[in-house]
Amino acid sequence: MGMTISEKILASHAGVKQVAPGEIINAKLDLVLGNDVTGPVAIQEFAKLGIERVFDPEKVVLVPDHFTPNKDIASAELCKTLRDFARAQGITHYWETGRVGIEHCLLPEQGVVLPGDLMIGADSHTCTYGALGAFATGVGSTDMAAGMATGEAWFRTPESLKFVFHGTERQPWVSGKDFILHLIGLIGVDGARYQAMEFTGEGIEALSMDGRLTMCNMAVEAGAKAGIIEPDETTLRYVRQRAKRDYKVYRSDPDAHYLEVFDIMTKDIPPLVACPSSPANVKPVTEVAGIKLDQVVIGSCTNGRLEDMEAAAAVLRGRKVHSCVRCVILPGTQEIYLESLRRGWIEDMILAGAAVSTPTCGPCIGGHMGILAKGERALSTTNRNFVGRMGHPESEVYLCNAAVAAVSAVKGEITYPQEVVNNG
Repeated sequence: MGMTISEKILASHAGVKQVAPGEIINAKLDLVLGNDVTGPVAIQEFAKLGIERVFDPEKVVLVPDHFTPNKDIASAELCKTLRDFARAQGITHYWETGRVGIEHCLLPEQGVVLPGDLMIGADSHTCTYGALGAFATGVGSTDMAAGMATGEAWFRTPESLKFVFHGTERQPWVSGKDFILHLIGLIGVDGARYQAMEFTGEGIEALSMDGRLTMCNMAVEAGAKAGIIEPDETTLRYVRQRAKRDYKVYRSDPDAHYLEVFDIMTKDIPPLVACPSSPANVKPVTEVAGIKLDQVVIGSCTNGRLEDMEAAAAVLRGRKVHSCVRCVILPGTQEIYLESLRRGWIEDMILAGAAVSTPTCGPCIGGHMGILAKGERALSTTNRNFVGRMGHPESEVYLCNAAVAAVSAVKGEITYPQEVVNNG
């Protein structure tokens, strides 16, 4: 019996020829990731182990992105803990405010994560890096501490689900965000619980790296242990420009076992919106059009990439954000911000009446830079719309792609893009 890409990566890092679903393994890690929320807890636990040095300062990654720039004294103390530890340990991959980006946008951009890597991160959206052909999964802060100390982690080998996207034809305004919302709506928020979601087919091959990163980012919203895509020429073209170390490409065997295979016709997926209060409560934009909005957020580790900035700018150029809407746009990294500036997109956004700011997770987690009051409603390109996710527990969050968000900011209500863009 052959192995899936996920099983091959796990087997290789465990030093064995083969692993099977359900098998418990101990595996060597290429990277251990933490941020300003989870990292300080892991640092405290690391200190309790009585170990003075991390296993490899080049393989520990610390990214202060959730409450930065610091929103209050408490967040400043968290970031100081991260900063002091990074300096004391000589950690290579640490970025300060002004250079930092949202972790899951920053690490692929900087070539930190590469195909074939096995990594853990004390953040649930660590699964993002599966878009590069890595097996990456979220863990708790104590597991992060153990990983920093030993360079190893234990895993129960997950079953794999295969999602085949047939055909390259897409409906207008459809992106990777709509692909993954469609799947979450199809299988539910626990439909891939502790399983690897493998995305393949012509529809995936035609998708940009930004779109693939968005898809793998939200695999966890279906309960997945990981989301993963086999590297192809699109992946390798992206990686070659960034890699500073060797990497290995793994691919699934033709006779690999999958718990279930799903066939999806790419052309049948319309622009979608996830309604409160679940990423699985998915409806076509046309079914929820007209819902009034107080705030629109474009950004996050899900949709803060260059492709998202381009889509937002294309809609906002020459138009105005509705007078009743606050539109907050957060490029995912400083490089994305700078490139958007070079291309004139930031000017388009500001002239339209949007607030454009430095990279931060802020509003996505109800941290800062866009908190909702009681009774307010937001449309967001973020990944979660649980009760109270973006502020008051009696506020509401709807999820969508960047084009739908920008169009809706102009109209002041959830809107299908063609209504604005084609009609001027």
